[in-house]
Order: sequence, then C-alpha cells, then structure tokens
Amino acid sequence: MTSQPIPLSLGSLLGETTRLMWRRFDQHARAAGSTRAQWFAMFKISQGEGLKQAELAELLEIEPITLTRTIDRMVEGGWVERRADPGDRRARLLFLTDKARDAVAEMRLIANAIYDEALAGFSPVEREMLLALLMRVRGNLSNTVPVSPAEEGKK
Repeated sequence: MTSQPIPLSLGSLLGETTRLMWRRFDQHARAAGSTRAQWFAMFKISQGEGLKQAELAELLEIEPITLTRTIDRMVEGGWVERRADPGDRRARLLFLTDKARDAVAEMRLIANAIYDEALAGFSPVEREMLLALLMRVRGNLSNTVPVSPAEEGKK
C-alpha cells in the first residue's frame, strides 16, 4: 500500500508558517534578553502607554493572571513601570522604561527583517496581494458567527 501525500490545508499552512515566524521572533527576543511574550506586551503598551493590566491582557488575548507574571518579570528586568491610577486606587497603569522604548524600536527593525526573509523572492505586487488576501481571510473570520457546514446546507 502506497501512502499518498497529505494535501496542505489552509489551517495547517497558516499554522506552520506562523510557528516558523514565532520561532524567529523567539530567537531574536532571547538574544535581546527578553521573550516574545514580553515583546508583544511592550509593543502593545507602546501603542497606548497608561493601559491597565486587564486592558493589556484583553488586547493580548491572554488571561490576566498570566500577564501579571509576565509584567512582574518585566518590572524586575527594568522594561516596564507600574504607576498608580489616579482614578482607581486598586489599579496600576503600565508605562515603558527608556530601555523598553529602545527595545521596541529594535523590535520593529527585527520584525521587518523577519518579514523580508519570509517574503524573499516576492515582488512588491505579490507582497501586497498576499497581505490583501490574508486581510480578507481575517475579515471573513473576525466579525461573523460561525456556521457549521450542516447549517450552511440547510440554507
């Protein structure tokens, strides 16, 4: 009995590609003395300093307790400062340190290099087309209620 190659599915191809990109980010983050999770947290904080931890957890789509441990390590490492929220005595607001701001600038350069590596050999038109198609896939999945194939057949 000969085995037939398993055809690539959209999910497996996207998943494998994402895993490979994350691996590259992990390598660079470790070299910088950080982690990918910390990089993503710093990047999100850089887009709106003064976020509450719960807001950041929601943006990162992780549990607040998981983020608390990450932020604790980031504070210890000199990447992030927690400051009292003047409007809520219980809450702490997150701000980047100068060290983190420098890291975010470096992170953007590294991300661009990884993207260039991933898209090597693509023409500018192909790059734009790929991004446009992926944005359509994301749009198709983001604002809709999932319908099972059985329900779709009833229409």
